[in-house]
Amino acid sequence: MPSHDHWRALPGVLAALRQAGLETFVVDDGSAAPAAAALAALAGPGVRVLRHAARRGKGAAIATGFAAAAEAGFAQALQIDADGQHDVAALPRLLAAAGARPEALIVGHPRYDASAPAGRRIGRLVSRFWVAVETLSPAMPDSLCGLRVYPLAATRPLLARVPPGMAFDTAILVRLVWSGVSIVRVPVAVRYPAENFSNFNMLSDNVAISRMHAALMLEWPRHLPRLLARRPRVVREE
Repeated sequence: MPSHDHWRALPGVLAALRQAGLETFVVDDGSAAPAAAALAALAGPGVRVLRHAARRGKGAAIATGFAAAAEAGFAQALQIDADGQHDVAALPRLLAAAGARPEALIVGHPRYDASAPAGRRIGRLVSRFWVAVETLSPAMPDSLCGLRVYPLAATRPLLARVPPGMAFDTAILVRLVWSGVSIVRVPVAVRYPAENFSNFNMLSDNVAISRMHAALMLEWPRHLPRLLARRPRVVREE
């Protein structure tokens, strides 16, 4: 669970993860006080808190969590945002899908309520369009949803080739598809609480995501023959 200055919603998310029997790695990505102190205080049985002294980006925090999970002997890792946007009621469905398909990337496919900002909805539609082109699959889930279960053996070798910031979620999904990993999409309710704040910067992060798509498209012709020979497999869990 990557976190930068998010801590108010974390105890509730951790309670759901604990109920699901999951060991949790919280990665504090350079949070300032009081968030840093609040995150450090969460450490205890079943919860490890790791810290970046300075902010390195969401993707870098996830990579740190993956390394710790792999070192602890785990073959799969569930990623969930720290801000409480994801409905934790979807966890049993994601974990069941991960148990049935341990080699696949299990991705939450969001169902938004009225609290979702229009700008975020539009941005996600644009990103879904480019991911459909990059993977030759219009069935791909929302690539910006941060609730998913990764197969670590297939994922970790790709980490050096993905951005360390907010573009991570989309870039790693596309590269996993290019490497032949199947996708399972599971519906999840997503809300934007009024008291919440987002670390997503509408200008700099959208520019970074646009650059990431441009870089993927420059590389895309090299992967096209493989995509045409073996179309990406997307399993829809409803």
